Amino acid sequence: MNKTCSRQDPNPTTLAKSIGDGDRRALARAITLAESVHPGHEAATADLLNRLGRATGGAMRLGISGAPGVGKSTFIEALGLHLVELGNRVAVLAVDPSSPRSGGSILGDKTRMERLSRHPRAFIRPSPTGAATGGVSRGSREAILLCEAAGYDLVIVETVGVGQSELAVANLTDIFVLLLAPAAGDDLQGIKRGVIEVADLLLVNKADGELAAAAERARRDYAQALTLLTPSDDWRPAALCCSAVAGTGVADAWQLARQCWNLRERSGALAARRAEQDRAAIWRAVEDALRTRLHVDASARRWVAGLERRVVAGELTPAEAAREILGLMAGR
Repeated sequence: MNKTCSRQDPNPTTLAKSIGDGDRRALARAITLAESVHPGHEAATADLLNRLGRATGGAMRLGISGAPGVGKSTFIEALGLHLVELGNRVAVLAVDPSSPRSGGSILGDKTRMERLSRHPRAFIRPSPTGAATGGVSRGSREAILLCEAAGYDLVIVETVGVGQSELAVANLTDIFVLLLAPAAGDDLQGIKRGVIEVADLLLVNKADGELAAAAERARRDYAQALTLLTPSDDWRPAALCCSAVAGTGVADAWQLARQCWNLRERSGALAARRAEQDRAAIWRAVEDALRTRLHVDASARRWVAGLERRVVAGELTPAEAAREILGLMAGR
């Protein structure tokens, strides 16, 4: 029986020991700690990660994005079930839209991946976006590290929708997969070039039944579009069809993702990518810390609200208000 820690005990030493012992409840509590804006929890999270440091960094980090309705959760469950049956341990960090009332997740990916969530070698964590932007949640990077420390060899980050999301996920993961719905010719124009540029793998999902032919046409269109782009490293992005419901193409997609990861690991591109992500994480942490301090302090919230009213009234420019906020934070 794995040692568990009490719900009231956020002690980093206890959590680190329990996570190392494979306690899934401890992992869930640690992720909650990383996502918290409560004063003191940021330092506790840093302490925890320092204690787990040597156990992190060994997993493949896979980002998956796509428009609502494209079948992200169905695909992730199909991929996860394929991998756990091969003996892998899979963690899924599913970022959901937040309820405007409670702040909690609206969609609940754990219920939409019911079979995978029951598997002993899988861990699924739905997290609300909260005030975070870019399709990820506060603490997403820390959650990845915590899952790695718990022994998961693949960490999948599923984002909210598609748009700015893919840029945020590309800055957190080793490989970015974009799921697409069957579409023909003209619909390709509706996909931003920036989305294609950051994708390592394009998957046209729902390639079954009456949609099979349309999916293949879309795959050819996307494959042609990829030839016009210059790869960022030695990996040349690929496009293929799959059906998460039928299970076809899922194993092929995994093999391509694995090839991409192996190539980047051998060439040093993986280490360089993660180093750049670590540098970017510094500034995200600065932004999060500033935002958190302004929101947890009641007097600061009232003062900022006053600045907002002055900007709306035309008494201050947004840039002047920003300088005043930075001045306040510098004096603290």
